[in-house]
Amino acid sequence: MPSDASPSNIPPVLRPDEPPVHTLDDLAGHLDAQVQGSTAGVTLTGLTLATADLRPGDVFVALRGATRHGAEFAATAAEKGAVAVVTDVSGAELAGASGLPVLIVDDPRGILGALSAWVYRTGRDDQLPLLFATTGTNGKTSVSHLLEGILGQLGVVTGLSSTAERHIAGQIIVSRLTTPEAYEMHALLALMRERGVEAVAVEVSAQALSRRRVDGIVFDVAGFTNLTHDHLDDYADMREYFEAKLPLFRPERARRAVISLDHASGSEVLARCEIPAVTVGTPDIAGEGAAAASADWTVEILDERQDGTRFRLTGPAGSLTTVVPVIGRHMAANAGLAIVMVLEAGYAWERVHDALDGGRIDAYLPGRTERVSGDRGPAVYVDFGHSPDAFEKTLAAVRRVTPGKVLMLFGADGDRDATKRHDMGRTGVEGSDILVVTDHHPRFEDPDSIRAVLIEGARRARPDAEIHEWSPPERAIIEAVALVGDGDAILWAGPGHQDYRDIRGVRTPYSARELSRRALRAAGWPVPEPHWPVPYPDDETPASDPLRPVY
Repeated sequence: MPSDASPSNIPPVLRPDEPPVHTLDDLAGHLDAQVQGSTAGVTLTGLTLATADLRPGDVFVALRGATRHGAEFAATAAEKGAVAVVTDVSGAELAGASGLPVLIVDDPRGILGALSAWVYRTGRDDQLPLLFATTGTNGKTSVSHLLEGILGQLGVVTGLSSTAERHIAGQIIVSRLTTPEAYEMHALLALMRERGVEAVAVEVSAQALSRRRVDGIVFDVAGFTNLTHDHLDDYADMREYFEAKLPLFRPERARRAVISLDHASGSEVLARCEIPAVTVGTPDIAGEGAAAASADWTVEILDERQDGTRFRLTGPAGSLTTVVPVIGRHMAANAGLAIVMVLEAGYAWERVHDALDGGRIDAYLPGRTERVSGDRGPAVYVDFGHSPDAFEKTLAAVRRVTPGKVLMLFGADGDRDATKRHDMGRTGVEGSDILVVTDHHPRFEDPDSIRAVLIEGARRARPDAEIHEWSPPERAIIEAVALVGDGDAILWAGPGHQDYRDIRGVRTPYSARELSRRALRAAGWPVPEPHWPVPYPDDETPASDPLRPVY
């Protein structure tokens, strides 16, 4: 739903510096729209759904929301420089008083992707960079960042759109949504093309497909990681969630596919895939071992260390051995998928082999099993995983490289899929020696109630386990560090790269990475310099308030 205000810490929509210019008459003809008002001599250079993002020269697309119609904001759009409104019949009645010309179509949401592609000239034949899409429950962000790293090692100018960040030829911007709205996505691609980007890695969620955020885009290669319990707040059941992923593997969405066979869902995606596909499998971790072993490409885990996971990828073109710079066999599987996606895009095997074999993938994965601690003291990993499957895999990875105890620190999202909370508590306690339950994004739920369900799930699984409950998380990490020592490890799952907590609709500044670093230093352990932005020096943080939220 559009509005005329947005929180100041939500990143802006990214657009080309020199957008195409169109006439409103041409747009009306392209849409075969009914026109209300005069379009003569009017030109447009962009479009938006939200008046907060509106720029002079934009067309304001007014959609019906759950409780209000976007056309109610047409007058605000006119004040900010909109040149026209695109809406439905009911919206036209509301928008008429704005004085703007109104283009009336049956389904403005349904045409938003095609409309955006037309406005920004980012359709199938518009000389775009190579486009990579990755979908699945877990691993989408990791594969996207690994793709970017591998392509960079090949000398390719890259772009990225992930849950964590947007990258444009080296420029880094914090993300708004996992996958941007269609008008944002097309504007971003136009900007990347303008800046000479040659290949783009895009994380594509099920919600992005269901809500048509990638309409009008044809990806060169689409990758599938897995499907596990998540997002049942958006989908009626796992079958509906699975079906929401499948449109990415049809000719109108992608040209080629690379599908992981480590989960049973991969075999079904392959059977339902309507485009040429190759497969990749990691028999060491696969739930479907025989299927993974039969894949076109296989990943063999060779070594696991705190600074990375060494693996061998073998397939029709040969084999290469390299290191993914994070812990976890599942991360090696993600890297194998990324390498095969690069090959399927047309990059030569010899070029990829020469860049990676015997070395390591040069990629930074923000908040993905990211170690924020130093060489001495407990190893502290901050991770974005927030599903039972992610907990299980990441805890196992931490356990394999930790000589001492493993402490799990986590919370759960409010106003999101509550059906997974017992399983989150169960997998957390089964994979750790000490469990600490705290808060995450409570949103409009009671955080005490969320924690109670998590602890109930943990107690059912291990009644005798050491389980602690601390709120807020600023205190929880300090208490957690006090429970462990040199050779032990803390996995703080959930917040990952995020720089805020959603508390009753307010984005409260917050960084698990920085909180961890400060808790370690307060306990006397050395800490490395941060890889993330810190808005004020450490010595400006009031010592009298150790629980103060930090950026």
